[in-house]
Amino acid sequence: MTERKPVEHSGRALALCLLAWMVPTAGHFALGRRGRAAVFAAVLVVSVLVGVGLDGELHRVVPGQPLSMLFTLGAMGLGAPYFALRFLLGYQGVAEAAGFEYGTVFLLSAGLMNLLLVLDVWDIATGAKD
Repeated sequence: MTERKPVEHSGRALALCLLAWMVPTAGHFALGRRGRAAVFAAVLVVSVLVGVGLDGELHRVVPGQPLSMLFTLGAMGLGAPYFALRFLLGYQGVAEAAGFEYGTVFLLSAGLMNLLLVLDVWDIATGAKD
């Protein structure tokens, strides 16, 4: 059995995680994992473009619907692209569109994938993962 080295929680790791959340895949790029960053960026960009192309909903909190808070947090996992789509471009989605549900799943999945990438950056930055 191999012995794990102690995990060091540093301000650098937190800063990298914040960067990774706000600018998807930038944390991996800053850590020197450029190939991994490029692959993940392609997956996230395709997911967002397909989601928007299918007129999916970019979740927001709806009063009286507590689960909308969870959906919104998941979608906000995209970081800056979420805020750019929501507030700068005014994107909402079209509920009557044929691909609305599929587009919504693509957008939510992109946000959740980015949150997983933030955790991956944390593991790499703290030495918990090679």
